[in-house]
Amino acid sequence: MTEFELFKNQYPFDLLAEEEFEDVFGKAVVKEYSTNEFIIHEDQSDNSIDIHFLTSGLANNIMHRSNGKQLSVRFYYPGDLIGVMILLTSGEMRFSVQALEPVKTICFERESFLKVMSNNTQFSKVVMDGISNLMKSLYDEVKYKSSTTDDQDDRDLYKKRADAYMEPPTFIHPESSIEKAARMLQQQKIEALIVSEDQKTMLGMIGYGEILRAYFENDHNNPVKAYMSQEAYEINEQEFIYDALSYLKHHPTEIIPVLHKDKIVGILRQSSFFTIKNSVYFDLTYRISNASTIQEIIELSPTYNQRFQKFIASLIDDNMFAYDIAELMTNYNDRIHKQVVQIAEDEMIAEGHGAPPINYCFLVMGSEGRKEQAFSTDQDNGLILADYNHSKHKTRIKAYFEQFTTKINYMLNECGFPYCNGGIMAKEEKWRKQMTEWHTSVDTWIEKMDAEEIRDFTIFMDFRPIFGDYSLAYELKKYVTKRVQKSLSLHQLLMKDTLRFRVPVQPFGRISGVGKKRTLNLKKSAIMQIVNAVRIYSMKYGIENINTVSRLNALAEHERFHPRDVENAKTALHRLMLFRLKENLKQLENKEVLSNDLKLTQMNKEERRSLREALIIAKRLQQVLELSYNRNRVM
Repeated sequence: MTEFELFKNQYPFDLLAEEEFEDVFGKAVVKEYSTNEFIIHEDQSDNSIDIHFLTSGLANNIMHRSNGKQLSVRFYYPGDLIGVMILLTSGEMRFSVQALEPVKTICFERESFLKVMSNNTQFSKVVMDGISNLMKSLYDEVKYKSSTTDDQDDRDLYKKRADAYMEPPTFIHPESSIEKAARMLQQQKIEALIVSEDQKTMLGMIGYGEILRAYFENDHNNPVKAYMSQEAYEINEQEFIYDALSYLKHHPTEIIPVLHKDKIVGILRQSSFFTIKNSVYFDLTYRISNASTIQEIIELSPTYNQRFQKFIASLIDDNMFAYDIAELMTNYNDRIHKQVVQIAEDEMIAEGHGAPPINYCFLVMGSEGRKEQAFSTDQDNGLILADYNHSKHKTRIKAYFEQFTTKINYMLNECGFPYCNGGIMAKEEKWRKQMTEWHTSVDTWIEKMDAEEIRDFTIFMDFRPIFGDYSLAYELKKYVTKRVQKSLSLHQLLMKDTLRFRVPVQPFGRISGVGKKRTLNLKKSAIMQIVNAVRIYSMKYGIENINTVSRLNALAEHERFHPRDVENAKTALHRLMLFRLKENLKQLENKEVLSNDLKLTQMNKEERRSLREALIIAKRLQQVLELSYNRNRVM
């Protein structure tokens, strides 16, 4: 106890009686945490969460979103209590607390601390007031900074109007009390009310945020007009629903009023889009996000789920661009990957290994990274770990993530994403590194790369974060972009490698097939020629975009590609990806092994013409690249 004597005169412990101080500090222990280690992790069970008093260092409070992304919501400084708020909000919001630098805490026995809180009202009030102020700032942070939905990419919404999805509005008079508004929100189970005098025109809106603010300020008897928000985004009932979805994606708001002329006739809210009848995409993605076992996800996998396959076929029939379908498929696969990582985390805890000891970011690469997936695909993924060499637990941390990533890759394989033949997976040490190790690897790649490693590097270049601490990926992306832009020798190597695979179209338009069945590998012989050329130009001009269509658009904006050439390349990409998707669907229907091979002998005249035109555009891109390579080659 003597080591804690000095805290007797420290606020708020100076409010404790001698016996209460003994109860709180009697079983307390000093704990130390290295940079990036977790003090509390969101996956801990409630009964294992301790209460800490921070004595030195800086810690970060992280909120974990349902879409796998983490949101930093506040810092803890010396003198702050850690854990009480997390216990009180259990089940509503899930938080972790991570050391940003070496940290020391006094860890209290939870039962003793909570017992003293319940008996000493003055001490309890100080603790609760601190939490109340924190919750106010936290609510604003979550409301205004966080993304409240995952990407909802049902392309059918492009064709739908707002009146097909709107729900009846609920009005409240501006002179009604805040208390009445709170009751109405609870009874109606909606996010916000329209403030109106005549139940037709809108004066403003009031939602949980404004009501919570009024209650914190003890103003719940005041009229709603004192707290309503007056600026609101509105949509006409005949406008496309995608406009509203786009707004909701980028501007967190409770509801969107729907107008007929100048009168409110309905509202849209995020939940409105989940009442869509016969929406296969929404139904399947909802089931993925709520899956708790790998078996559940296997049944929802693109290669096993016939409803999803029919849905993709319907988008093809609707003449949707194939690269947009590929993006939608990638978003679907992202959801599977995120849920697999979460299930792997849960398994590690259930097996007694605990929650991840430091922050990490799970990356996808290659076509998944570019959002250009078809049914025929394999795994290309990796892991960035926060630096932990300084930690005294580094052996345990390394072993933890080795086992964790082995689980992830195994589960993905079970879900229809086969192991990568080239070993580009997070379970391999080469693709699971600390941030400083990634920097070193990038430097080595750029300075000493050989032909063998160039293909690995092109896959790595298109990495994208999908789970964990996204800031780790953003930092690495900036580093990579800066390094590759300045490396002429790397550009030359990439050009030389991509020119090894010639687009198989002859001078007079004859398409060269392989073998007796005359097949064409759409990915290696055509799609990748466009992807690689566009990537090289993007690297040269410092463009960070990953998706090929997005890179093409950026090249046009930077006036590096002519808009006409961009449209030609997008058309070629669409046609080649469309052939690939159709071929994959045939293979699935006939229970054949999935591949990127197109059987030329089974194509009709119109299909041949379409393929030939796409290949000519791809060949033209390759020729431009070759001219650039020869012109810039250094002897």
